[in-house]
Amino acid sequence: MPRLRTTASGLIVAATFAACAHPAPKEPTKEPSSFTQADSYEQLMGRWSRLLAPVFVEFAGVHDGAAVLDVGSGTGNLSVAIRKVDPSGKIEGIDLSPPFVEYATKQHADATIHFQVGDAQKLPFPDASFDAALSLLVLNFVPDPALALREMRRVTKPGGTLAADVWDYGGDMEMLRIFNEEVLALDPTYVTDAQRMPLGQPGKLLELFRAAGLDQVEEKAIDTPLHFASFDDYWQPFLLATGPGGAYVAKLTPERRDTLAARLRKRLGDGPFDLKGRSWAVKGTVPPR
Repeated sequence: MPRLRTTASGLIVAATFAACAHPAPKEPTKEPSSFTQADSYEQLMGRWSRLLAPVFVEFAGVHDGAAVLDVGSGTGNLSVAIRKVDPSGKIEGIDLSPPFVEYATKQHADATIHFQVGDAQKLPFPDASFDAALSLLVLNFVPDPALALREMRRVTKPGGTLAADVWDYGGDMEMLRIFNEEVLALDPTYVTDAQRMPLGQPGKLLELFRAAGLDQVEEKAIDTPLHFASFDDYWQPFLLATGPGGAYVAKLTPERRDTLAARLRKRLGDGPFDLKGRSWAVKGTVPPR
C-alpha cells in the first residue's frame, strides 16, 4: 500500500480531498443502494463475473439434472454458467435488487431458469428444495452472511453442496485493491473494501462455512485475468455510481475525481494492461439430518 506523503503540502492535499469526499450533511439521509443499475454493473464487474462463473461452477461440482439455487443472482451470469453444465436441471435465481432481477429475466431466463426478488437471509423456499446452493460475489454485501449461509443450508438437501466465492479485496483482486490504495492515499478517512468486507480475506469464508457445521469444507483461490484495453476501459465504469467504489467517486467534486484519475493513470499507464482478479471459493456438504 502506498505511504501517505508526510510533507505539509501532502497533508493539505489529503485533508482537502477527504473534506470534499465527505461533506457534512445537514441531516441524516438514507444511503441509496449502489447496485441499482444493471447495465452499469455489467460494465464494472459483470464482465469479470462471466469469466469467473464457469470456474466456480466447476469447483462447486454442479452436475446435470440438479436443482440449483443461485443466491444473489444479480444480472444472471452465474445462472447461465450453471445452465451450461446442467441443461436439464432446475435453476432458481434470487436477488434483492428488482432492477437486477428484471435485467436477468430479460437477458437470460428460459424454461430452466427462473429469477425472483428475495432476501438471501430469508429464502422463500421449503427445506431441502435444492441439490446445491451457490453464491457468487455476494456474501460480502449481505448484512448477516452467517444467517444467509444457514438459510442456504436449510433449503439444500442432505448431501447437497453449498458454495460461495468472494473477491480478495485486500490482496490479489488488483482492479479494486489499486483503486482503494489510491483513494486512501488522498483520503485517510476512506474505508476500503478490505475493511468493509472482511470475508474477502484468505480463510475468512472458510471459517464461516466451518461454523455453519458443513462437512468436507474446502477452500480454493481462483485467479481470473482482467484485461483492460485502455486506462479509460478501467476508469470509466467507476464513473457510473455502481458498487462501493463508484458510489464514492460519484460524491467527489470534478476536481477531486480528476486528481484520483491522474494518480490511477500514472500507476497503471494508458494501457492496454492486465490485472489479476483473485477470489476465494469455498464449498461444503450438508450433513445428514
